[in-house]
Amino acid sequence: MTKQETLFEFPCDFPIKVMGATREGFAQAIVEIVSKHAPDFDAATVEMRPSRAGHYLSVTCVIRATSRPQLDALYRELTSHPWVKIVL
Repeated sequence: MTKQETLFEFPCDFPIKVMGATREGFAQAIVEIVSKHAPDFDAATVEMRPSRAGHYLSVTCVIRATSRPQLDALYRELTSHPWVKIVL
Protein backbone atom coordinates (compact mmCIF):
# COMPACT_ATOMS: atom_id res chain seq x y z
CA MET A 1 0.00 0.00 0.00
CA THR A 2 1.42 3.34 -0.97
CA LYS A 3 1.22 6.45 1.16
CA GLN A 4 -1.42 7.88 -1.17
CA GLU A 5 -3.74 4.92 -0.49
CA THR A 6 -4.27 5.84 3.16
CA LEU A 7 -5.41 9.03 4.84
CA PHE A 8 -3.26 8.41 7.91
CA GLU A 9 0.38 8.93 8.67
CA PHE A 10 1.68 6.20 10.94
CA PRO A 11 2.28 6.03 13.78
CA CYS A 12 -0.72 8.02 15.03
CA ASP A 13 -3.18 8.09 17.91
CA PHE A 14 -6.35 6.41 16.65
CA PRO A 15 -9.68 6.29 18.52
CA ILE A 16 -11.86 3.21 18.11
CA LYS A 17 -15.46 3.22 19.35
CA VAL A 18 -17.14 -0.15 19.86
CA MET A 19 -20.83 -0.50 20.67
CA GLY A 20 -22.76 -3.48 21.91
CA ALA A 21 -25.53 -4.54 24.26
CA THR A 22 -24.83 -3.78 27.90
CA ARG A 23 -23.64 -7.01 29.48
CA GLU A 24 -21.13 -8.13 32.06
CA GLY A 25 -17.71 -8.61 30.51
CA PHE A 26 -18.33 -6.55 27.36
CA ALA A 27 -15.74 -3.85 28.09
CA GLN A 28 -13.20 -6.43 29.25
CA ALA A 29 -13.66 -8.44 26.04
CA ILE A 30 -13.05 -5.32 23.95
CA VAL A 31 -9.95 -4.37 25.96
CA GLU A 32 -8.53 -7.89 25.47
CA ILE A 33 -8.97 -7.71 21.70
CA VAL A 34 -7.54 -4.19 21.47
CA SER A 35 -4.56 -5.12 23.66
CA LYS A 36 -3.78 -8.08 21.42
CA HIS A 37 -3.43 -5.78 18.40
CA ALA A 38 -1.90 -2.81 20.25
CA PRO A 39 0.26 -4.23 23.05
CA ASP A 40 1.15 -0.76 24.37
CA PHE A 41 -2.55 0.14 24.82
CA ASP A 42 -3.32 1.44 28.33
CA ALA A 43 -6.64 -0.01 29.50
CA ALA A 44 -6.91 2.76 32.10
CA THR A 45 -7.68 5.19 29.26
CA VAL A 46 -10.86 3.38 28.15
CA GLU A 47 -13.97 5.56 28.08
CA MET A 48 -17.36 3.92 28.54
CA ARG A 49 -20.76 5.47 27.93
CA PRO A 50 -24.11 3.77 28.38
CA SER A 51 -26.99 4.63 26.04
CA ARG A 52 -29.77 6.81 27.41
CA ALA A 53 -31.92 3.78 28.24
CA GLY A 54 -28.93 1.74 29.37
CA HIS A 55 -29.43 -1.07 26.86
CA TYR A 56 -26.20 -0.41 24.98
CA LEU A 57 -22.65 0.45 25.97
CA SER A 58 -20.08 2.38 23.96
CA VAL A 59 -16.42 1.63 24.66
CA THR A 60 -13.82 4.01 23.23
CA CYS A 61 -10.15 3.02 23.08
CA VAL A 62 -7.38 5.23 21.73
CA ILE A 63 -4.44 3.21 20.42
CA ARG A 64 -1.11 4.15 18.93
CA ALA A 65 -1.69 2.81 15.42
CA THR A 66 1.43 1.74 13.59
CA SER A 67 0.06 0.53 10.25
CA ARG A 68 -3.02 0.03 8.11
CA PRO A 69 -2.73 -3.79 8.36
CA GLN A 70 -2.76 -3.45 12.16
CA LEU A 71 -6.00 -1.42 12.04
CA ASP A 72 -7.57 -3.78 9.49
CA ALA A 73 -6.83 -6.83 11.67
CA LEU A 74 -8.20 -5.08 14.75
CA TYR A 75 -11.42 -4.05 12.98
CA ARG A 76 -11.87 -7.57 11.58
CA GLU A 77 -11.58 -9.15 15.03
CA LEU A 78 -13.81 -6.59 16.71
CA THR A 79 -16.57 -6.81 14.08
CA SER A 80 -16.54 -10.62 14.21
CA HIS A 81 -17.12 -10.70 17.99
CA PRO A 82 -20.71 -11.81 18.68
CA TRP A 83 -21.34 -9.09 21.30
CA VAL A 84 -20.25 -6.22 19.04
CA LYS A 85 -22.94 -4.35 17.09
CA ILE A 86 -20.94 -1.43 15.62
CA VAL A 87 -17.28 -0.44 15.32
CA LEU A 88 -16.42 3.14 14.36
